[in-house]
Amino acid sequence: MAFEFRCKTTEELELIAAELIAGFPDQRLFVLSGSMGAGKTTLIQSLCRALQVVDVVNSPTFSIVNEYLTVGGDSVYHFDLYRLRKEEELLDIGYEDYFFSGRYCFVEWPEMAGGLIPEDCIHIRITVDEASSERTIRAGSFTDGGRV
Repeated sequence: MAFEFRCKTTEELELIAAELIAGFPDQRLFVLSGSMGAGKTTLIQSLCRALQVVDVVNSPTFSIVNEYLTVGGDSVYHFDLYRLRKEEELLDIGYEDYFFSGRYCFVEWPEMAGGLIPEDCIHIRITVDEASSERTIRAGSFTDGGRV
């Protein structure tokens, strides 16, 4: 299954986030790709609101991973791999404990992880139309026909 959304305002992200969570009910690992400033962190903030996260959601650029809690006390993990120098750094922090925890896990800059990203994740690609600032958000599984 794959989705494509057009987004002109941050308010529209709330609906898109809810649709993404509902559209992939059995998936917990979502990787987000896009250029710097495309809106990856902003979309993750909306996804976290859809999951009823009670903590402040911001990019873990320097810590690599943040943990947030939902109203029900469940953990949600947010990775920002932009500053990763080599995939061994991800091994060193025990990424498997997060990725395979059964909890929601959102990963920015997955291309920095080399071959450590599982193929059965949901890939979200955000592209920006420079003229209109409209975002196109495509989401799908690697295993359901390739990358989005």
